[in-house]
Amino acid sequence: MSDTSKAMLVLEDGTCFEGLSFGADSERTGEVVFNTSITGYQEILTDPSYTGQIVTMTYPLIGNYGINLEDFESVKPRVEGFVVKEHCDIPSNYRSSQSLGSFLKDHGIPGIEGIDTRALTRHIRVRGAMKGILSTVEEDVATLVEKANAYPGLVGRDLVSQVTCSEPYHWTENLYDISANKRAESVESRFRVAAYDFGIKQNILRYLVNRGCDVTVFPADAPADQLLEIDPDGIFLSNGPGDPEPVSYATENIRELIKTEKPMFGICLGHQLTALALGARTYKLKFGHRGANQPVQQTSTGKVEITSQNHGFAVDADSIDESSVELSHINLNDNTVEGLRHKELPVFCVQYHPEASAGPHDAEYLFDQFIDLMDRS
Repeated sequence: MSDTSKAMLVLEDGTCFEGLSFGADSERTGEVVFNTSITGYQEILTDPSYTGQIVTMTYPLIGNYGINLEDFESVKPRVEGFVVKEHCDIPSNYRSSQSLGSFLKDHGIPGIEGIDTRALTRHIRVRGAMKGILSTVEEDVATLVEKANAYPGLVGRDLVSQVTCSEPYHWTENLYDISANKRAESVESRFRVAAYDFGIKQNILRYLVNRGCDVTVFPADAPADQLLEIDPDGIFLSNGPGDPEPVSYATENIRELIKTEKPMFGICLGHQLTALALGARTYKLKFGHRGANQPVQQTSTGKVEITSQNHGFAVDADSIDESSVELSHINLNDNTVEGLRHKELPVFCVQYHPEASAGPHDAEYLFDQFIDLMDRS
């Protein structure tokens, strides 16, 4: 482009949005999705589950509290691109160390502002999440449409291998204590937990540590026997990006670990992989669930909790083996599966994110349920 302040977002169907660049001068392809959260953009940017995606924020003003080093969900941002209505380049927060725009530039991620994000969101809701390209270096729409359609998409691809750790490691960091403006003091460990890293969010690990867990994190393809070598009291299955079905090695390992009858807790992708290991099927949602305001109902009590979610695939309710697995939670917006529980074994999982990063704290009790299962085993 002759004017490097311009940016173009073009979808695979030829829909084009022209705006201004506030991130890196670059070009990225990905699946274009939207997130309805008002806050939490830093956690969203660094969530490995967004690998392969260009994220649109529906809230109109993004960046007003800047970026700080304490709220990362992984070591770096994982999104392919970032789309906002208006970017705030002058953040105001005592914890802020830099602006959102400079953060994106530092990591080579393009950002576009000044487009009609309501129109984009409506288009995705009607047509479904679709392949797209965000560019500051090309202005020919036909060329950009061609590049967008060349993107392979998410279905059938193993994205977990791109974000998992390469070696096991020990996690000790606790939750952040806002009142003291520092990390909470260490908690005496009562349980040994082996956690699979399919793209794990760090706040999940902090919640486990906060509840007295000594956590060892393993690569996604670590054999089940390797986790059992530490004689864990419980197994945790993390969130992660993309389609669960191609991650067949994880499904096989989970199936083996279920046989040990050790307490097992899965979140998001970990939930989907658990369902596959138990004989269920998964499918791609039209535009997914991404935001911090999804209503979920417990089937046993009728209680409703507001949840944080980020997923484009779901478990097929009709494929669940009701003789051994029960549906524990449903989404009240579309009645999709939000949680499963084994009727005889100490295995349960949820589609949403109880670690509240970013999002409400309604579902924290699920970590306590995991602790209770380990306490009783």
